[in-house]
Amino acid sequence: MTRTTTAARAVRPYQSYVYAYPHKTAYRPLAERPALRELWAGERKDALSLYLHIPFCEVRCGFCNLFTRIGAPDELTTRYLDALDRQATAVRDALGDDGPVRFAAAAFGGGTPTFLTAAELERLCDIAEKRMGADLRAVPLSVETSPSTATADRLAVLADRGTTRVSIGVQSFVESEARAAVRPQRRADVDAALDRIREAGFPVLNIDLIYGIDGQTEDSWRTSLDAALRWRPEELYLYPLYVRPLTGLGRLGTDGEEAADAAWDEQRLRLYRAGRDHLLAHGYEQVSMRMFRRADAPRTDGADDYACQTDGMIGLGCGARSYTSRLHYSFDYAVEMREVRAIIDGYTAAEDFSRAEVGRYVDGDEARRRHLLQSVLQAEGLCLADYRERFGSAPADDFPAELARFEERGWLDAAAGASGLLRLSPEGLAHSDALGPELFSPRVRASMAAYELK
Repeated sequence: MTRTTTAARAVRPYQSYVYAYPHKTAYRPLAERPALRELWAGERKDALSLYLHIPFCEVRCGFCNLFTRIGAPDELTTRYLDALDRQATAVRDALGDDGPVRFAAAAFGGGTPTFLTAAELERLCDIAEKRMGADLRAVPLSVETSPSTATADRLAVLADRGTTRVSIGVQSFVESEARAAVRPQRRADVDAALDRIREAGFPVLNIDLIYGIDGQTEDSWRTSLDAALRWRPEELYLYPLYVRPLTGLGRLGTDGEEAADAAWDEQRLRLYRAGRDHLLAHGYEQVSMRMFRRADAPRTDGADDYACQTDGMIGLGCGARSYTSRLHYSFDYAVEMREVRAIIDGYTAAEDFSRAEVGRYVDGDEARRRHLLQSVLQAEGLCLADYRERFGSAPADDFPAELARFEERGWLDAAAGASGLLRLSPEGLAHSDALGPELFSPRVRASMAAYELK
């Protein structure tokens, strides 16, 4: 066994999915509650991303730690959309008219946006267009859905309003595995939903699958992969299962033994590699550890991992984040259902959305880390010339110890430098969930460690 292989295997491969940096658990209440108008003054606003968050689901999966609640009693969706409308009005006013305000991409996420009725989805689109000024038919628009809510009337609204990408969380086509992940669903319902999505004619279909479920084997994993491939999805996301605190699976508990953890790591790595190789053999290209795109699929800018952090982002809804060059901000965050409900109730009752409530300021060092993370975790890698143009330095100057460790473990592509790139090796991509957290700053680590789960 080589030294690099030994070093790589000494690191636990599944530590944290880095989908944003700094992580929301590093955010804190902002004592000064800065005015949004001041935060956005002087910011570039001609290529913004727009994200609308809907925090409702028909059921909460056992692995889910997203900001969402089950159901929406007593016309809660109406009150939520009313608050979203008020927030959008306040945010658009804060952006001002001192320069062009344009949106380059939009997304509806959650939760499950298609938990809303068809009429409510029309209103959601109206908020994006009439309040924020986003032209949904002219920019990439991605919407998340689920098998039980991907109904024909909802999909018709989304198609008519310009949706270019629909992402459906299937997780497993094997019913026993879905039950093991505390996601009860019938295979026939999943198939019917996918048929309806294809019939609606969206340019891009993405299917989410999960590996590492209790009882899952390479054969059953291949069954799910082949079932997904039947619809020739333009994109597939392969997610490793995590058991996080305060989730359904987290409450079930694990024995916590090191041997069991190591065996689970080995299972997930084995299934990841099997899934990766299977998709590559069926005409897909690897975009990141999780994302695979069919080689002949249309490109929809803005859908790739981490893309929303490159330019400014406007997030609307109580689970959404917004990014300026100096501050990342949002509302409070929780996982436990009682806390989530309280935050949603507070949001729907709010009248003043003109100030940032919770967030984290981003200095030059954090900006470098964010740029490195969002680039190097993509299969194509980081362009060294772009990094130098932006920051006046090289990654090797700014992160010598981290990059030396990655090189020692065999996580870097040694040949990429000749092409002007810092790029991960296949083994580095496989260990993205270990590599990413090692690039967190000590200050962010400390804030995350001190965060009180709720």
